[in-house]
Amino acid sequence: MLPPDQTPFQLVPARIHEVEGAGRHAFAIFQAARHAGPVFWVRPARDQGGFLPAALPEGLAARLYQVRARSEVDLLWAVEETLRAPLTGFVLAEPERPLSLTAGRRLQLAAEAGRTTGLMMIGAGAGSNATESRWHCRPVAGTGGDMASHRWALTKNKRGQTGAWQVVWDPQDDHLRTLDPEVDQAGADQASGAGSSR
Repeated sequence: MLPPDQTPFQLVPARIHEVEGAGRHAFAIFQAARHAGPVFWVRPARDQGGFLPAALPEGLAARLYQVRARSEVDLLWAVEETLRAPLTGFVLAEPERPLSLTAGRRLQLAAEAGRTTGLMMIGAGAGSNATESRWHCRPVAGTGGDMASHRWALTKNKRGQTGAWQVVWDPQDDHLRTLDPEVDQAGADQASGAGSSR
């Protein structure tokens, strides 16, 4: 279960998390805006996409550094090194292949050493068993008016409870409204009987 002082979307610090689904970039930007300090976004070099600074939450563009990796090995190396760096506030990464258990554990150790939180944006089914939490995010047709509506589901949580929330979020003013939560009570019951796992 999440500690009482945390929102459902607050990532456990100094750990590696994962997000998949068509809405993973929106979730990643939402998280990056909530971590102080420099944000490193590690991407494959052939991925030529980018973000318009005006579309990001206020102040994020000035703290965002994009790292282009020539290979998957380079990408994982860059993620590990930025996680370990004391100045790093948050690390985002877009691996192209599923993470092995060994790679996942190495990244967790790097996050712990640097006291830095990381978020891996993965393809469907490409998660690592070593991850602290996994989210599935997708845009939905909703009643958000001018704001984007999303469904953010916590599908894996080493600390217990999972669930899903429909949210309406406008990155321009960084206003988030949570609609009806869909908490997975079975996951909460299992967690209360099993204790915490790391």
